[in-house]
Amino acid sequence: MLIIKQLRRKKNISQTDLANVIGVSLRTIQLYEKKDANIPIKNLTKIAQYFDMSIGQLYSQEVNEKDGAYDQQSVTSKKGHNITKLAPGKYLLSAPLITKKEERRYANNHDSLVFLDKLVKVGFVVEQVSVARYISFEISNDSMDNGELNGLPEGTVVLGKQISKKDFKTKVRETDCQTWILVYKAGVMCKEITDYNRKEGTITCHSLNDSPEYSDFEIAFEHVRQFFAILKRQID
Repeated sequence: MLIIKQLRRKKNISQTDLANVIGVSLRTIQLYEKKDANIPIKNLTKIAQYFDMSIGQLYSQEVNEKDGAYDQQSVTSKKGHNITKLAPGKYLLSAPLITKKEERRYANNHDSLVFLDKLVKVGFVVEQVSVARYISFEISNDSMDNGELNGLPEGTVVLGKQISKKDFKTKVRETDCQTWILVYKAGVMCKEITDYNRKEGTITCHSLNDSPEYSDFEIAFEHVRQFFAILKRQID
């Protein structure tokens, strides 16, 4: 975001100073100061707070500097999440967070808006939103951590968009492997789905971690209560 550079210069601090305050590297701040930078909401919040601003105000100034139109609107969805329009093509989507401790309770209350409203919400900046349920999930183990960029280590928070069971049957065949959040009777899990056997009614789940304890297994399609496609992630 170009506005970060301008605010930093007005405050007369260096990129290194800001990096130390936010807790990131100098290189990261350099990337954040570029146009259309992808900044994790956790660090964007720290930056906004440091400059005594809200995230919305940051985006407002960013757009105004480019003579763009700014129209901030906040909408509370009946599905449990909140959407705030920050700027053209930029939305702050705040979704209820299912932590490790809440997995089993969520599995048993997944359609309860009362339950969702009591949860802490985590924000993600997204480019588009649709009529769907959005939930954020904390990854509860290292089964999806392969040490590479596409890995999801324990503690990672991901934003999931619910896909109906009917639509899942189509979407899961669009690519060979897809990473999903599956909500089932015993709780929540994150897996790649490598096969859907329509005849047998089974789904083959695969972990990115090649440790023997995370070997492939099958789960009955009918036992899965909800499917969420992963849209974004935040790593501490």
